[in-house]
Amino acid sequence: MRKPALMLAALIGLYGLQILPALAVRPDEMLTDPKLEARARSIGKQLRCLVCQNESIDDSDADLAHDLRLLVRQRLLAGDSDAQVKQYLVDRYGDYVLLKPPFNADTLVLWLGPAGFFLLAVGGAVLFYRGRRGTGAEAAPVLSEDEIKRAKALLETDGEGDKA
Repeated sequence: MRKPALMLAALIGLYGLQILPALAVRPDEMLTDPKLEARARSIGKQLRCLVCQNESIDDSDADLAHDLRLLVRQRLLAGDSDAQVKQYLVDRYGDYVLLKPPFNADTLVLWLGPAGFFLLAVGGAVLFYRGRRGTGAEAAPVLSEDEIKRAKALLETDGEGDKA
């Protein structure tokens, strides 16, 4: 009877952990205007936390993410459009602040790097296996006529002794 109760408590606890990123935006940060707050949340989901690096500023609880969320809200209150807010942050922190950076010369490695590494790995595997395929028969030592006769004689005796 105790195990099901413990399992249920563990499942409820794990389920509760799923909502933690939503708690990153503090109530004191939120704007009173619901439309502006929705815009701020939308922009925050597109910006990378420079500390966590794999989370948006909307999901991160880092102090820098908090500062960036406040900055986004300040820019929106100043009347900036969504694009202007993002451009302001890109001007300050570079394209790295965007979770989905634009495809340009500066970010070419970010976009094409994974495909390049994949092609290099496939090419290396092909060369490796192509090199191994040809070495099977060629690597076997060639026996002389005397060695072949001796091997046949050894096999015919069935272990009765050496004829050499």
